[in-house]
Amino acid sequence: MSSKFYTSQDAADEKKNRSRERIIVRTSIIGIIANVLLAAFKAAVGLLSHSIAIVLDAVNNISDAASSIITIIGTKLAGKQPDRKHPFGYGRIEYLSAMIISLIILYAGITSFTESVKKIINPETPDYAPVTLIIVAVGVVVKIVLGRFVKSTGEKVNSDSLIASGSDATMDSIISASTLVAAVLYLTLHISLEAWLGAIISVIIIKSGVEMLRDTLSEILGERADAELAKGVKETILEFPEVRGVYDLIMQDYGPDKNTGSVHIEVPDTFRADEIDLLIRKISGAVFAKHKVALTAVSIYSYNTRNEAALKIEENVRRIVKSHEHVLQVHGFYLDMEEKRMQFDVMIGFDANDRAAVFREILKDVQEAYPDYQILSTLDLDFTET
Repeated sequence: MSSKFYTSQDAADEKKNRSRERIIVRTSIIGIIANVLLAAFKAAVGLLSHSIAIVLDAVNNISDAASSIITIIGTKLAGKQPDRKHPFGYGRIEYLSAMIISLIILYAGITSFTESVKKIINPETPDYAPVTLIIVAVGVVVKIVLGRFVKSTGEKVNSDSLIASGSDATMDSIISASTLVAAVLYLTLHISLEAWLGAIISVIIIKSGVEMLRDTLSEILGERADAELAKGVKETILEFPEVRGVYDLIMQDYGPDKNTGSVHIEVPDTFRADEIDLLIRKISGAVFAKHKVALTAVSIYSYNTRNEAALKIEENVRRIVKSHEHVLQVHGFYLDMEEKRMQFDVMIGFDANDRAAVFREILKDVQEAYPDYQILSTLDLDFTET
């Protein structure tokens, strides 16, 4: 099946893509400006007050600004049109930019932890002034507002980079708040927790960086398709009365909102080639229009409609197969009584210790029940069923 639905977007889709890019860039620029201003104020205050925690907080703001710059670059590159070398486009660059952001956060955390340990070994007494506390308090408020704004915008436009930056900004507000608490404790109780607080902040930053890196690498490796999207695609296909079942849906992610897929549909064994061709075209168009998933391949299973004996055998084979543990699904059953050939596919869950062994037992039991038949069966992977 041609992937024309993916490459020939209508005017509305192109407008939506351009709007998404503008939103991401504009949001990132706001983040850059806010973080640079905060970093400048905090660095000045931290150096004047000899506060390692505030200085590290300023460094963290600089890393956030760098993250926003990377987000802009990644978004621009991801928007490039498909070419001969990359026919599916450059959408996955957004995942790479999110990975770079997580590495920057991780590096900032490790560096700040090293500096904090040095200050624990060789402590310096902080010298807070009222203006110091005011600037830190303002920084907390700005980071809370900025974090919520950037993350919510990222969720609206499905940008992992913005979501990561927004989550990081929210974490920064907590870090800044803890710095403020340390300052108050020093002024009221004369207890200096600067270096220790810096170490704790560093650990939190490192943890955040590791989690972001893990999630981004998981997306690059290829995750199970979104359950709601997969369910929606199947429901759309099943709206066609000619289709009895939808199976083996496999979707590939080539960047946010850039999905292709393949699927098997089950139709009566009386269908002609021209009827199947028209049905596939209608299904592909409906799925792309509703879910923006380009079905690059729609394969056919036929099922028996003219032989009562075949229907009874199918029912019994399904019972035999499903009696085995870890079987999720039996589909694609077809019986040719003249050629003595039986075919069906079996889906076995990933929780089975040895899926191949379970499959062999299934074939053995079915063959014993129908020794005169040649059995053609396939062990399917659970891509979207659970």
